Amino acid sequence: MPLARDAAFDLFVRRLPEWWPLRTRSVGLERALSCHVEARVGGRLYERSDTGDESDWGRFRVLEAPARAVFSWHPGAPETAATEVEVRFTSTGDTSTRVELEHRQWERLGARASFVRGLFEGGWGPVLSRFEALARGEHDLPPVEGPGCVPR
Repeated sequence: MPLARDAAFDLFVRRLPEWWPLRTRSVGLERALSCHVEARVGGRLYERSDTGDESDWGRFRVLEAPARAVFSWHPGAPETAATEVEVRFTSTGDTSTRVELEHRQWERLGARASFVRGLFEGGWGPVLSRFEALARGEHDLPPVEGPGCVPR
């Protein structure tokens, strides 16, 4: 990633609404109006619909700027069905950073774990391509096509 570690962390955590593909990766899809980040331990990641309804996506469990962020992940599902995402930021130079995303705790989903894992594993790449494009200074972010990542 062509950013210093602190800038990459900030872009992923605090500036997530700038690159997240809300129209195809949200609970409300076409009704989703905005997504929000409360960048503190216990803070929410959530979306707001055009009717003002809010849907939680998860909560920050760990924020160790600029090294890592860990959050629960349960868009459209109760917190009890949350998986966990850890994003690690490792400096590889003055203006470059390796970003690693690990999505785990699938076993919490029981019989649906394999199905839901397949949805998310295929979805993170296209979503993160927008994060990377913004890091490179691009303003015309690549679209993310296909069904939303929220299993119904």
